Amino acid sequence: MFGIGGPELLIICVVALIVIGPKKLPEMLRSLGKGVAEFKRVGNDVKSTLDKEVNKAEADVRKQEVDEELARRKADKAKLEAEAAKLEAETAKAEVETAKAELEKTKAQNSTDEAKESA
Repeated sequence: MFGIGGPELLIICVVALIVIGPKKLPEMLRSLGKGVAEFKRVGNDVKSTLDKEVNKAEADVRKQEVDEELARRKADKAKLEAEAAKLEAETAKAEVETAKAELEKTKAQNSTDEAKESA
């Protein structure tokens, strides 16, 4: 316990018996035992409270990490969707330009055909 062996403990008991007296010694030891038991109980309560708080803090940290990961994944997904929408818009723009070019070509051909028919 504290490096106290059998002979040292015997000497302490004899000195306590002489100093305190045989009538008061059992009362004193009983009070000491109750004090030690109360001290251990309080120590265990503090330890369990600290363990609960540490576990709660670790759970909060894990939850925050998970939330950050989910937010990052949502941002990545939104970015990919934005890029896909941009590509779709560019494709649609190219199709409109192609359609305009074909329309201009058709108008020009119609004008040429009308000019040939008029002449």
